[in-house]
Amino acid sequence: MNTAEWLEKGASMLRPSGKAGVRSTQERLKGALRHDDEAMSPRQLRRLLDQLKGIVDPLLSEVEGGSRAQALMAWYARATPPERRDLWLLMSEHFVADAEQIKAAQTQFAAAVGTPDEAAAEVLYRRATVSPRRRILQRFSAHPEGIRFLVDLRAEMQSHLKADKRLLALDVEMEYMFSTWFDVGFLELRRISWDSPASLVEKLIKYEAVHDIRSWADVKNRLDGDRRCYGFFHPRLPEEPLIFVEVALMNEIADCITPLLDEEAAPVDIAKANTAIFYSISNTQNGLRGVSFGDSLIKRVVETLHQEFPKLKVFVTLSPIPGLRAWLNKNAPAELLKSWENLEQLTESAPERKTLLGWAARYLGKEMQGGKPLDPVARFHLGNGARVERLNWAGDPSNKGSKQSYGLMVNYLYDLKRLEKHRAWLAQGKIPIAAAIEDLYL
Repeated sequence: MNTAEWLEKGASMLRPSGKAGVRSTQERLKGALRHDDEAMSPRQLRRLLDQLKGIVDPLLSEVEGGSRAQALMAWYARATPPERRDLWLLMSEHFVADAEQIKAAQTQFAAAVGTPDEAAAEVLYRRATVSPRRRILQRFSAHPEGIRFLVDLRAEMQSHLKADKRLLALDVEMEYMFSTWFDVGFLELRRISWDSPASLVEKLIKYEAVHDIRSWADVKNRLDGDRRCYGFFHPRLPEEPLIFVEVALMNEIADCITPLLDEEAAPVDIAKANTAIFYSISNTQNGLRGVSFGDSLIKRVVETLHQEFPKLKVFVTLSPIPGLRAWLNKNAPAELLKSWENLEQLTESAPERKTLLGWAARYLGKEMQGGKPLDPVARFHLGNGARVERLNWAGDPSNKGSKQSYGLMVNYLYDLKRLEKHRAWLAQGKIPIAAAIEDLYL
């Protein structure tokens, strides 16, 4: 054994094994040696923590703090995924609100309740609960590319949350801050058309999450004269739609997606159109998960369409039912599941068809979890005040539609005079449904 081998053997005996358990960043910062499964040594980790503390140093000006944040953004761009994860952990575990200050402010607020000092004490209490972590995020956001950096950082972090709960504090903090920064009051509604910049049209192809765009001819069809596409944009992400909706103008409620995606179909005379079909809504930024602006998008688009086309009276979706088949596999009897294997062979009067529609109606009209509709798409539209209007057999005959819901699709109706009433029903645990859906119940 040569000298180098002997030194390595001795160091390995002193270095704790990664199998002994995952160390917190606090433990690593106090250590002298890096575990085999750790990206950064204690010394490197301490240096990175000092950089983070420097960003929120109260003695620094906003300009200097922003400059330090920019330097850390440059480091992050070069860092490996494990090194980036160490940064997340430091931000999540070390920049917490002072517990003693919170306790003191809480005591002061409790003593002030019912007195003229109550309002001021409440403000001081809320201020005491604000973590330095939030200040770090604010310093990053001050940079022109800071919002983009933070949104991408949170998106990258999402796949690690289930395995490492230590990251949840940072994730929740970022969701809260994004809810403020991306408030609909700061967002611009813009129409996306075939005349929009090619880079923007390419974003539609990239982010379309409901019905895959197959070609440039396909996307051109979706932006044709009898169609509309609108997106919400943020000033710091001017060429990046945060969410977009695709709309078809028609003379009746659509019951199948195929004609809407048919590139050879004759366009509708929009001067006579009375129905707007929302057939695809796609969020584009995984880093904004939990930030809700879809309901505001629907409202704004309805207002915009109504101004352009006063004859529009019906606003309705043609939506997938993504959770149906998985729910049926868990809840429907095996003999029924077997009978639904060859749906294309069923006649309109076949009992198996009626049975499937009945189970689907029950899924959409009754199944809830945590006080909200079980199906994610239903949860979105019903939460916005829509109601379950109609089930459509073979609405999506694609492989994706078959895997999700045996090809069934649903129309959610936005009755502008009853949106608040429907929300109130939902809050009481009652899903708003049309009589036609109720008639399908088994």
